[in-house]
Amino acid sequence: MLKTLTFTLMHFCIAFGVTYALTGSVAASGLVAAIEPLCNSVGFYFHEKIWQRFERNRKQPAAQRPKHAWLHHHA
Repeated sequence: MLKTLTFTLMHFCIAFGVTYALTGSVAASGLVAAIEPLCNSVGFYFHEKIWQRFERNRKQPAAQRPKHAWLHHHA
């Protein structure tokens, strides 16, 4: 749990610092630092769903794969 908290704090500080360096605005930096991790969390959720589907399809024997999906599974 401590590792998660320190990573979250580091992430917040990086987002704040980069935004402040680009804009010079404390308000914009605080807003981006608060919103960006939430956006990343949503993106991570969908990223995991896509990878789960990819891994599930990869484990499926080739004989069970539809013929129309050949290129998709070999790309």
